[in-house]
Amino acid sequence: MEQSRINTLMETALKAAYHGGLEINKVYESEFAIEHKEDKSPLTLADKNAHLAIKAVLDETGLPQLSEEGKTIEFANRSHWESFWMIDPLDGTKEFIKRNGEFTVNIALVENGAPVAGVIYVSVKKVLYFGIVGWGAYKIENYNGESFSLDALKKTGLKMPHKTTKGKFTVVGSRSHMSPETEKFINELKESYGDIEMVSMGSSLKICLVAEGVADVYPRFAPTMEWDTAAGQAIAEAAGKKVIDYVTQEPMVYNKENLLNNWFLVN
Repeated sequence: MEQSRINTLMETALKAAYHGGLEINKVYESEFAIEHKEDKSPLTLADKNAHLAIKAVLDETGLPQLSEEGKTIEFANRSHWESFWMIDPLDGTKEFIKRNGEFTVNIALVENGAPVAGVIYVSVKKVLYFGIVGWGAYKIENYNGESFSLDALKKTGLKMPHKTTKGKFTVVGSRSHMSPETEKFINELKESYGDIEMVSMGSSLKICLVAEGVADVYPRFAPTMEWDTAAGQAIAEAAGKKVIDYVTQEPMVYNKENLLNNWFLVN
């Protein structure tokens, strides 16, 4: 896909993420009711409304969409997709319910199994992360949807990675998930680096911390789905970082028949 086409699609994704975030904020600021999916994980009205808002904007592009809230598309159909949108309308539902602000809208443009562009919007905190592989990755604070122009946002954004001063070796982990394997990995790091610093964070923000340079590594030795990581991987790779499948030792790929990710490392 030509760079100009990717840039145009990225501007649409920025608009979609912002409008999805507006819907999330409406519910977040209300006394929201929690339903449950078949797998018993919490689902709020925010998931549904954000999904509809994002879909309405991305429909303009004509590209197919694969979303956590619309994941029932048969592999026989989606296996022919060369380019598509991978969407998580509300990543970090548990964080949403805890009301800690650490939840995001995730949108990735995937081409031939690789995420080439990504947007992560922290709607309540008004923090925007976006990146295009080969073009760069940026962070914008106090983002109010004033522009969806890449040129304009590039001028106001903070280019990632931006942290240059190094202190202790920093590992980012999950507030909601910490497997025994992750604890073992962290203990091995302590043997190599001595006293390390742990940073806890929810949702796809863990990948963003590595992209920023705030953290050195994010080990994820617990289940995730493709829509949890696609946007973050695009942003991390755009910032010069790597998201490596722990089994294949290669960059993670997307639109697999089974949408469950293997374990992975971001560094």
